[in-house]
Amino acid sequence: MGRVAMKNARQLLEKELKAALAELADLEKRLEVKGDYGLGIGDPNIIQWELNLALRDRVARKVEDIKKALERLDKGEYGVCEACGKPIEEGRLELLPYTTLCSKCAQLRR
Repeated sequence: MGRVAMKNARQLLEKELKAALAELADLEKRLEVKGDYGLGIGDPNIIQWELNLALRDRVARKVEDIKKALERLDKGEYGVCEACGKPIEEGRLELLPYTTLCSKCAQLRR
């Protein structure tokens, strides 16, 4: 990966990280709000809280994935598939800059 491509990747990852951290903070605030959970199972407040909890966990994993991608970039390992060792497609990295797998290996893992 060339110097310009690495710089662009870093900028994209840092932008993604900033957005993910903001989303994570928002979800954390939503989880702090205590609703009235008197109805029990099926209560819309409980359903919304559980949805926010699941979203928070998903965004937290994304934050960790982005941080790992930045570490791989620093080590010169960014853009290389963890599974097969081949370069990850440029288009895939543009869409999912923190991916660790090429399209072929990602499809095999599904």
